Amino acid sequence: MNSMTSRAKQFIDLSHALSSATPAFPGDPSLEIRVLDSTLTQSVAGERHLNSSHLSMGLHCGTHIDAPFHFFPEGPTIDQVLLGRCIGQTLLIALPTAEHGPTIDREHLVQYESGIRETTRVVLNTGWHHRWGMDNFFSEHPVITGEAAQFLVDCGVQLIGVDTPSVDRAPFPAHLVFLGNGVLIVENLTNLDAIGTERFELVATPLKIAGRDGSPVRAVAIVS
Repeated sequence: MNSMTSRAKQFIDLSHALSSATPAFPGDPSLEIRVLDSTLTQSVAGERHLNSSHLSMGLHCGTHIDAPFHFFPEGPTIDQVLLGRCIGQTLLIALPTAEHGPTIDREHLVQYESGIRETTRVVLNTGWHHRWGMDNFFSEHPVITGEAAQFLVDCGVQLIGVDTPSVDRAPFPAHLVFLGNGVLIVENLTNLDAIGTERFELVATPLKIAGRDGSPVRAVAIVS
C-alpha cells in the first residue's frame, strides 16, 4: 500500500438553508415556498400526484452572489459573470468581530497580502454567521471599508466572500469599489469554522438568471 495515499476530500456546505423561515434583507419580500402538488394527495384512476413546489424570493436572500449590475447599469449581469471566478483556490481569513471590532480596514488585511495575491479569492470569517436569525443580524454586522476593498482590488482579488448580510452599509463604499472593478461578492456564507484550513477550494456558482443583478448560490468548500 502506498504510504503517500492522499486524504479523502471533504465537502463542506457554506450555505444557509432556504425555507419560509429564512430572514429576508429588510425591505425585501419574504421567501415563500408554495406546494403545487403532493404525493399525499389521494390519486384517482389515470392520474398520479407528485411533489412539486413554487419558490418566490428576492435574489439577495440567504447565501447569494452579487453581480456588478447590482450597482452599475452597464456592468455584467449575473448570467454574464465568468464562472471561473466563482470556482478555485480561496484564502480564508479569520477576523472575529469580538476581537477586531465592527470595521474591517486595510490594516487587518495587509499581513495576508501574499496569500491574497496567490489565490485571488478571499473569504472573511467574522463569526457573524452565528448570529443568523437574531434581531441585530442585518443592522449591526461588521463592514468592509472602501480602503480595505481597494486594497483587495489592488491585490487582484476576483471574488470576496463574507459571512455577513452585506459587505457594507449605505453609502456602500465597499460595494462600489468591488463591483466597480468586476469583483464578485458572496454574502451570507455560513459554517466557515468547519473549514479548518487557511486555503481551500471554493465553489459558489450562480443560477443563470438572464439580465439580473444576483443569484442564490449553494456555496461549498472542498478541503483535501
